[in-house]
Amino acid sequence: MTNAPDQALQNKTLHGFAPLAIARIKGAQRVNQIAIYLIYAALLAFVIFGTIASIKAFHDNQLLYQLFYNLPYALVALTIPITIYDALVIYRYRLNQPSMIAMSVGVSTLILIGELLFSSTAWLGLSCWLGVAFLFKVTFKRFFHFLEIQEDADIIEET
Repeated sequence: MTNAPDQALQNKTLHGFAPLAIARIKGAQRVNQIAIYLIYAALLAFVIFGTIASIKAFHDNQLLYQLFYNLPYALVALTIPITIYDALVIYRYRLNQPSMIAMSVGVSTLILIGELLFSSTAWLGLSCWLGVAFLFKVTFKRFFHFLEIQEDADIIEET
């Protein structure tokens, strides 16, 4: 049984999504954009510090080697909690098929754990997490494009 405040809230939905849900999805989209910026920073750090470390004058510089080797790993690793949060939001509001979410996050996790356990490196597992953030970026973009189309259709229908 719904009472008056619940009924008023249901009338304010946007194509079946409550305003709180839309706000939560927009927040997840902003957080996902931070993850993508971290990925870009990791790629940039890899290229810059790798180039500098390859110069003959800097071959013995341990700081440059550590920045080249560990900084990209750390930046990509920072995206893992963000993408897991995004996966939970996407799953909660069914913005993508649950099997796609489970496969992208699950395979990335299994490869990362397998790499850490059996080959003592994380580069392949962390590279899988790069794709997850971009997959979620496309999912959010498609969702908000869908809402735009629905709003346009409602405006045309009203006239």
